[in-house]
Amino acid sequence: MNRTLLFAGIGILAAGIVASASLFTVNEAQQALVLQFGEPMRVIREPGLKAKIPFIQEVRILDRRVLDLDPPVEQVILADQKRLDVDAFARYRILDPLRFYQSAGTEAVAETRLNAIVNSALRRVLGSVTLLAILSDERPRVMNDIRGQVNSEAQRFGIEIVDVRIRRADLPEETSQSIFARMRSEREREAAEARAQGQEQSQQIRARAERERTVILAEAQRDSQVLRGEGDNQAIKLIGEATSVDPQFYSFYRTLEAYRKSLNKDDTTMVLSPSGEFFRYFGDASGGGQGAPAPTSTPAPQRPTSPAPATASQ
Repeated sequence: MNRTLLFAGIGILAAGIVASASLFTVNEAQQALVLQFGEPMRVIREPGLKAKIPFIQEVRILDRRVLDLDPPVEQVILADQKRLDVDAFARYRILDPLRFYQSAGTEAVAETRLNAIVNSALRRVLGSVTLLAILSDERPRVMNDIRGQVNSEAQRFGIEIVDVRIRRADLPEETSQSIFARMRSEREREAAEARAQGQEQSQQIRARAERERTVILAEAQRDSQVLRGEGDNQAIKLIGEATSVDPQFYSFYRTLEAYRKSLNKDDTTMVLSPSGEFFRYFGDASGGGQGAPAPTSTPAPQRPTSPAPATASQ
């Protein structure tokens, strides 16, 4: 009895091992290739539980989803001789597992070859366009050309290229520095030109203002001379009329004006003869001399007879 149970257990274990070696599952995101002694026997595209000959056949599971490809950054020379560091990526799917296995074998090998294909297509297509085309509305056409060339070469691996995009396209560091230096010198040249034009306009404005100032001053001086001459003429006329009416009063008025200007508040000291013409309207201290005449047409006053001090001070 015990021996029967032992044989039964061994049989069940062997059946389980054989069943696990002959059955496998394929899910919705996978496809399988059954190999027998390294030779492909059949391709499985439908998901589910599948069977194979145990210990003779093996299964290679391949992804049927869209896969990402990230090639290294490639430096390309454009048609206008500008250099660009292009960082691109691609998306692909395995359409023919049998051809993929025969040409590439594994996904790692396929990605290595696809990286070289993508970079080669980038150099060919971008080498025939300018930087302006990449930065303008022509960029989708350029991307389609790159995708078409990559796809035509990837078909021999059983792969379909879904999309190729440029993630980033930058100028090399040395090129960027030279461009920045050229832009800086160009801006400095424009700034110097603008300053020179400003200085020229400033000098023109100053010269025009100075000329207008000179003309205005000359005209004002001319007008003032004319007005001053007219005023002097009218003053002389009035003085002449006043002198002809009362000459003695005019002489008295002019003498008082001389006193006012000479004997000011600054302690002016004058040394004059008391009998001089300048003091002809001064009287003596006792009141015996003649005082200032009334503003009438009477005879001119006499000079004072009493001696006056030799100095007069205020």
